[in-house]
Amino acid sequence: MKITTLSLAAASVLALSACGYNQGDRALSGAGLGAAGGAALGAVTGGSPLTGALIGGAAGAATGALTKPSDVDLGRPVWKK
Repeated sequence: MKITTLSLAAASVLALSACGYNQGDRALSGAGLGAAGGAALGAVTGGSPLTGALIGGAAGAATGALTKPSDVDLGRPVWKK
């Protein structure tokens, strides 16, 4: 069960971390989504939500910064509309 949950969380972070047109937007949205997902996963699995948020935020920011807008295009970020 933990592997399935972790795989689903990782796939969600990868899919959603590419929001935005420039590298900074993608890193910021990836960090936010990763932190939220990591905190939730940490709480659900009995771990520390803070540790989950830190790890998820770092992973999301890195994934967002390393993607291109053409990898996954979910439109303009909310803060740019």
